[in-house]
Amino acid sequence: MRCSTRPSQVRGTGARRWLAAVAALCLACALSVALASTALAQVGPPPAPPPTPAPTPLPTPTKTQINSDVSMGSTVTDLGSNFLERLNNQATNGFWRSMRTNPSGGGASEAAEGPRYRTWSELYGLRMTTGPQADYFGDKRRTIGGVAGVGARVAPGVNVGFTVDQSRTTVDVPLALQGATLDLTQFGFNASVDKGPWTWAISLVHGAGGVDSSRNTGGGFGFANAHYGAKIDGALTELDYYWTKDQSRIVPKLGLEYVRASTGAFQEFGGLDPVTVSGATMERTRVLAGAEVGHYWILDHRQIVDISAYGKFVDNLSQQFSSILVSLGPQSISVAGIGESRYGVDAGASGYLSISNTARLYLNYDAKFRSNLTSHQGTLGFEIRF
Repeated sequence: MRCSTRPSQVRGTGARRWLAAVAALCLACALSVALASTALAQVGPPPAPPPTPAPTPLPTPTKTQINSDVSMGSTVTDLGSNFLERLNNQATNGFWRSMRTNPSGGGASEAAEGPRYRTWSELYGLRMTTGPQADYFGDKRRTIGGVAGVGARVAPGVNVGFTVDQSRTTVDVPLALQGATLDLTQFGFNASVDKGPWTWAISLVHGAGGVDSSRNTGGGFGFANAHYGAKIDGALTELDYYWTKDQSRIVPKLGLEYVRASTGAFQEFGGLDPVTVSGATMERTRVLAGAEVGHYWILDHRQIVDISAYGKFVDNLSQQFSSILVSLGPQSISVAGIGESRYGVDAGASGYLSISNTARLYLNYDAKFRSNLTSHQGTLGFEIRF
């Protein structure tokens, strides 16, 4: 019995050992496969890089960014024209023209003429509105100024005068959130020659000033500001025929005017995206044709009241505006200037009160009407002759 059971026990023990070995081998194979899969997963292809962000576009200037500068060029030109016309009015002088020489051609002697020298001062206010044009939003301008002048009769029928005009103009471009101020000093010379009923007059103007501009850049970034210069030169010549009937007069007038204005280059500072702007020039040549009508009353032996009105047809024969270069970093654009319509009308009225034979008060109203511009100006003046 003992000998028969020992071999079976040995066989059972060997089978168990064999099964254990097989199980260990299978477990090892499974672990190897798992480790290999993990290794392959770890050394797989790298993830794709994130997409490259699109480059930020460079800021570009716009044509409306310099509306106030465009307006300033037109403003300087118009102020020069206004001063020329007031100078010519001093040279031809309405009712007082008859006090210089005999307009009917009688040839009064130099001794019979009145005082040889005169001085005058004026205060004036000007309101002007320009309508929108293309990339220009339109503006509103306000000017307050003062004038001082002296004149003399240097020969029978020959008169000269020198005048200084100091003004301050505010330009508002509300739709563009822009504004500017101009302090302008103008020097004027006028001269006239009387020959019977004819009067030839000429006026010359030179002026210079400074501009301060401001542009709201929005978004809480504040204002972009700039300072630059402005200049004006001009000439106006006029031929009048003085026709009188009792105490009334009709004076046909024909004039030719040329003005040239310029604004300086500037670099804005402050605000968002300040721009660099080139200088610009404006030139205008025009013809003015019309007439003045007037009448005076003698209140007593010393006081005279004179009322007159005038109208002129205006033809702007030539208007030239240089392009303005606006730069923001490497980006640049070109902007054109603005001008008047070719045809228009000037009109006005005047009232004089002679306080004595040598002193007078006067009040003038002048208006300009164009298809894209209107202007109204009032002037209060005082003149003394000696």
